[in-house]
Amino acid sequence: MTPAQDAIGRLVVCPTPIGNLEDVTLRVLAALRQADVVACEDTRHTKRLLERYELSPALVSLHEHNEAARARDLAARIGAGAVVALVSDAGTPLVSDPGFALVRACLSEGLQVEVLPGASAVLTALVASGLAPERWLFAGFLPRRRAELDALFQSTTDTLVAFESPRRLAATLGVLAERDPERRLAVCRELTKLHEEVRRGAAAELAAHYEETPARGEIVLVVAGAPPGLGERERALAALRELVEAGARARPAAAVVAKLTGVRANELYRELQRDGQ
Repeated sequence: MTPAQDAIGRLVVCPTPIGNLEDVTLRVLAALRQADVVACEDTRHTKRLLERYELSPALVSLHEHNEAARARDLAARIGAGAVVALVSDAGTPLVSDPGFALVRACLSEGLQVEVLPGASAVLTALVASGLAPERWLFAGFLPRRRAELDALFQSTTDTLVAFESPRRLAATLGVLAERDPERRLAVCRELTKLHEEVRRGAAAELAAHYEETPARGEIVLVVAGAPPGLGERERALAALRELVEAGARARPAAAVVAKLTGVRANELYRELQRDGQ
């Protein structure tokens, strides 16, 4: 960066390692070194990275509980000429991490936003999974309700990438295995860390494994797309839900939807009953 560039206030979005501290880029280190302030989720966590590379910029917390107010303050500082580096605890900020409010605040004020490339658990898992990478959907953290989870698994023919809690992993895989036991997937655990593991297999196989051997650590789940034709079933089920919510009785409504879509009425009715569990 030239001296002239240094005088221009801007936000620099800086990806940080997802586990191995050696994965930080030279450009990110330069940005952290030159920043007037570094906005981070947890100052204690970020200090470990900074101390590893003998950096000591000013730190300010920016997390889900203070993001709105802190974004306004930081945007004002950038407008006055400050250089603010934005980091999350791991990976690329904004991707299921804080930072969106700050980026939006800067853009609305016409301030410069520079985004640096770097580590991402999403892309690392997608490539490691061995599943088709041409078209994929990132779902963030998976929904907890069974009906929503099941609908997500069945609604896309693209490869699905999502974060999941180790405590819920076995149950989540069980939902998929019940409907589509042969669906291929990969459980990517502790990526780039000492105990990294990528376990690939069919839904039923991996559901049984993690039921017997509970997972630990941070997990990215990559699931092959739903076979063609399952999307029609989900649309039929969504139509049935709307009819019932509007006051229709479940069994007659299921029969009507089945006649219109070709999806079996009993199957639709059973799934509707599961929604209430």
